Amino acid sequence: MDSKLRKLAIIGSLVMILLVSLLVVWGNGDHNRGSGGGTQDETPQESPEPPKQPATGVTGQVGDDLSAFMQDETFFDPEINSILEAARDQSDRLSLMVTSVEKDLRIQIVDNEGEPVTGESFYVSLRDMGEYKDLDKDGVIYIGDLDAGEYYVELLPIAGYHVPGNETRVHVKDKVEYVAIDDISLLIKTEADIDAEAEDTAVADAVSDADKTEIRNFQATSGNSRLGIDVSKWNKEIDWDRVKGTGIEFAIIRAGYRGSVTGSLVEDPYFVANMKGAAASGISTGVYFFTQAVNEVEAVEEASAVLKLIQGYEISCPIFIDTEGAGGNGRADGLDPETRTLVCEAFCRTIENAGYDAGVYASRNWYNNNLYTNRLDQYCIWLAEYRSVPLYQGYYQMWQYTSKGKVDGIQGNVDMNISYF
Repeated sequence: MDSKLRKLAIIGSLVMILLVSLLVVWGNGDHNRGSGGGTQDETPQESPEPPKQPATGVTGQVGDDLSAFMQDETFFDPEINSILEAARDQSDRLSLMVTSVEKDLRIQIVDNEGEPVTGESFYVSLRDMGEYKDLDKDGVIYIGDLDAGEYYVELLPIAGYHVPGNETRVHVKDKVEYVAIDDISLLIKTEADIDAEAEDTAVADAVSDADKTEIRNFQATSGNSRLGIDVSKWNKEIDWDRVKGTGIEFAIIRAGYRGSVTGSLVEDPYFVANMKGAAASGISTGVYFFTQAVNEVEAVEEASAVLKLIQGYEISCPIFIDTEGAGGNGRADGLDPETRTLVCEAFCRTIENAGYDAGVYASRNWYNNNLYTNRLDQYCIWLAEYRSVPLYQGYYQMWQYTSKGKVDGIQGNVDMNISYF
């Protein structure tokens, strides 16, 4: 197209746009003149009074509220309305998660996102057995001493919530199965949820048994022996690169503990930071968990909690159950050797069934007086004895030789270990 034709086309387009604009303006003007519904021969109507302004002082005409459509249930498409209503309905809908470890039921009341619902006095009914209440309002109801078999659980109605319309069927196991509990994460708490000062009360029995030959310096290693540390929240922030630079080869990191008073499962507040820091620095890791389990069922819970917490981390050292006492007032301090040994076995079997190496931590006195060590020899024995030469007569694969070690990158004292894996 030459320049002359192009100019003519542009002029023609402008003319068409102008004509369309004039027609629109004329049409609107004619519509406004007839909007009163009368003719020119009719008696003119008095001008309506201007609309009153809202009491809030906001200026403008009626109709300026841009959010008014939110109050109009007919504004949205019916299908969209049904979706919005369904979303509102789901927000207060409850469901049950019911599991059994051994002749028991743990009933957890969760919301539509699978989170425990706390602060409510929930009731559940077991068919032909009666009702049970969530006394501490933590969203969990535990029922023990049940016969093995099939049970039907119903969450009773409670104001403000939609409860399931049907019963939940569950099989109560006759014998404990040493496998991880899938929904254990619902029971794991942080220290913000508990009274940590009252709950985290482990007492190192090896300290009272120490003598003047305790070695506090770095031990020389050779062959298959390696030098390592174990840490928890008590060691606070750690510079893992500096730790690595001292020659430390492994770290056993506390994953958490069971509360000495309430029995809550609690994650160590420094667990994640320690696991990530050690891994980034190339230090091999294992973990330990301070137990206050009073039976095999609780031991399986503790092992399950550890397995949940270590997901995503590379574990190259064993996972230990720490069987120290809690100053004499812990919920598990009075266990007899048989029960305590069963607890350790249940923990270790659950860990091994998940594909990890398992072990038991205790002092010389604790092994000799509170456990049947001949039943634990198949697991990794971690001995705490603060002497230059241990007096313990049993076989062990790791030795915690002091709680007063000094390592660059860690403030204060730290536990030192030699492993013979």
